[in-house]
Amino acid sequence: MTAGPAEDTRTRLLQTALRLFTEHGVEGTSLQMIADALGITKAAVYYHFKTKAEITEAVAEPGVRDLDELVLRAAAQKRRGAQVDLLLEGFVDLVIRHRALVALFSSDPGIARAIEKSAHGGMEGFGQALLGILSGPDPTPTARVNAMVTLTGIAMAGGSPDLARLGDEELRTELLDVGRRLLGRPRRRLPTPPADRLITRDAPPITRDAP
Repeated sequence: MTAGPAEDTRTRLLQTALRLFTEHGVEGTSLQMIADALGITKAAVYYHFKTKAEITEAVAEPGVRDLDELVLRAAAQKRRGAQVDLLLEGFVDLVIRHRALVALFSSDPGIARAIEKSAHGGMEGFGQALLGILSGPDPTPTARVNAMVTLTGIAMAGGSPDLARLGDEELRTELLDVGRRLLGRPRRRLPTPPADRLITRDAPPITRDAP
């Protein structure tokens, strides 16, 4: 089923709002600016949203929904290792999928307020749930700090403009590698390369310089 004209306009409106929020901040973006960028009237914007606060909450909602679903899926795993792996990989995927939103969350109070309002129990509740899964029951201070640094570091790096040029897959690989090391999780085994890429017996031996 394809989206109707109204739904398509709403989707484009939210995409445009997110872009303008990134460029000008929530406070610096007006409803008229959103309408002008879309090439529609301000009345057409009001058809979907009555206030900028409603738009901001709708922009934040997909990220909040994905985070909520991730916590539930991770908590449902029976083995602790499976919980940690699923949460870590899912959190990295979420950060990459919502890179612009994550960047705004750490820098724009308007988005932070919208996420806080959209999240059931607030972001503090999400934070405690995430930390609880990563650090485990009765965690040591070291486990708690490692979990906090992992979550905060992944979010900040994923939304950092300094890493904006990294492709999604490359960034995902790097964030997962750092997260696994911080949490003491084993690295995923890489698939065996094709036969034509394996070193054959006729290949010259690898030499090392003497120390």
